[in-house]
Amino acid sequence: MANAPTILAAVALGGLALLLAAAGPGAAQNCGCQPNFCCSRFGFCGQTTEYCGDGCQSGPCIRGGGGANVANVVTDAFFNGIKNQAPSSCEGKNFYTRGAFLNAVNSYSGFARGGSEVEGKREIAAFFAHVTHETGYFCYISEINKNDPYCNPSYTQWPCAAGKKYYGRGPLQLSWNYNYGAAGRDIKFDGLGNPDVVAQDPVIAFKAALWYWMNNVHGVMPRGFGATTRAINGDLECDGKNTDKMNARVGYYRQYCQQLGVDPGGNLTC
Repeated sequence: MANAPTILAAVALGGLALLLAAAGPGAAQNCGCQPNFCCSRFGFCGQTTEYCGDGCQSGPCIRGGGGANVANVVTDAFFNGIKNQAPSSCEGKNFYTRGAFLNAVNSYSGFARGGSEVEGKREIAAFFAHVTHETGYFCYISEINKNDPYCNPSYTQWPCAAGKKYYGRGPLQLSWNYNYGAAGRDIKFDGLGNPDVVAQDPVIAFKAALWYWMNNVHGVMPRGFGATTRAINGDLECDGKNTDKMNARVGYYRQYCQQLGVDPGGNLTC
């Protein structure tokens, strides 16, 4: 019992630290941390090992190893090899560029990082597999059907602006008011008042896609490609709901893994 005061003091300090973390600006809301911040296992944002280490849910999580060098992996040949498969009449042909992607990825240092080089390349392959499927080889900037406003009024933190629609835009077709609002807050654009900017500025378009990826998909990469499909469109494609689309995503992923010289791993379907 001679160490009791020391133990009590440590407990008190630990409790104070938790209170400060919860009350401070780093507190996460559905793991919507700003770029380059980790969402800890307890749902708080920060940049130290307490946040980015064991149990980290999203952001530049530390899993050992340096991952892949994105600029070296996503070469002109790789990027344009995808885009060149779209017809010349596509609106995305002059919109999506490798330069815009690399500019955007500079704001997300955790992308394809934190694990082994193989894991990093798998994440790059997975990201571009979903982008290929969502945009038709970088053909589409916005969703074809623009009638649905994608406004969920129950998210009172992100009220829909009058006359605005939050249908899919950008490489991963960002949708819904709550995603536009949160992405705009973190990336610094008016997501609710001007959602069209995601279809007008290619760097913001890629930042919005990477924002969604790092907050919702990056953390499930260790579970296999199937988990990434579930994180993006699980309600519509997983559990036998739309196997053709799910398998199309898997096909792109396998193709890009082969191009990057890595095994795709297991658990490819959802």
